[in-house]
Amino acid sequence: MKAKLSRRGTNRTSLWWIACGAALWGLDALFILALQRWFTSIQIVWFEHVLLALFAIPVLVLRRREWARLRAADWLAVLFVAWGGSAVASILFNVGLAIGIRSDGVNEVLLLQKLQPVFAVLLAALVLGERVRRAYWPWLVLALSGAYLLTFGWSWPSLSAHASAWAGLCAIGAAFLWGGSTVMGKRVMQKVSFPTMTALRFGAALPLLTVIALLGHPDWSRVADGFHHAAVLGNLLYQTVVPSLLSLLIYYRGLGGVKASYATLAELAFPATGLAVDAIFLHQTVHPAQWLGFALVWTAVYALSRSADGADERSASARSAQAGTAA
Repeated sequence: MKAKLSRRGTNRTSLWWIACGAALWGLDALFILALQRWFTSIQIVWFEHVLLALFAIPVLVLRRREWARLRAADWLAVLFVAWGGSAVASILFNVGLAIGIRSDGVNEVLLLQKLQPVFAVLLAALVLGERVRRAYWPWLVLALSGAYLLTFGWSWPSLSAHASAWAGLCAIGAAFLWGGSTVMGKRVMQKVSFPTMTALRFGAALPLLTVIALLGHPDWSRVADGFHHAAVLGNLLYQTVVPSLLSLLIYYRGLGGVKASYATLAELAFPATGLAVDAIFLHQTVHPAQWLGFALVWTAVYALSRSADGADERSASARSAQAGTAA
């Protein structure tokens, strides 16, 4: 009984770590938009990872015995997290924000991150074997319906006519990659510690980001002009340390203590924080259809999280009963 209570307490603490880390992600929109006056979305993510290498390289050297034990399948998971979650998803999110600010669609980008847990629950079942009941599929339909309302409102989609639709598609792509990164990160963390997982994510992403950034033929004179401003340097440093490094250290600290499906509920702190920042500082409007879509997605994600938890508890009870019978 004491062990069971202790495990529940550990799970609750881990969920709080995840919620705090996810909440820090929502603080980046205002600073990203300021940086986009001087740098492209790809350049912002690239510069962040160059600075993050100052953390990643020493950690990887000191903890080389941990990651040296990883197998080929583990490295594929690392690459999914680093290239998909840390590189491509970050670029998609930045592009979505850039489009959203021009089309009054920043709220759409932030709120569509609600789909991230939906993808995480599905991938957790496929990759980690976390069971998903039949009740999952109606909630998935509900979540996708809410995503449609967030992206297109009551109108029929026309990507050429509505720039905000592209912002929504970028957000959905980022949500899928970040949801998958939750699952793949959990897989790798069965073998490495949370500082090592954080360093692997940043370190493995840097080569790909360097190639992507250089293929974009940067305007080095404009980049140099941007770095001459103290405010730009301050924004970039904050963006690197708080929403990137600190948030992921806290997040992975919690992810090691719970299943990926449990983490999805705590990750809802991200769009909540982002929406608050957006409403207070960016003065973006939220349309009635978006509120309805927000409610539908939130309801689906909450139900999916409870469904996954219930399935895990019943599975654990069944295994305990079988062990008792065998004894």
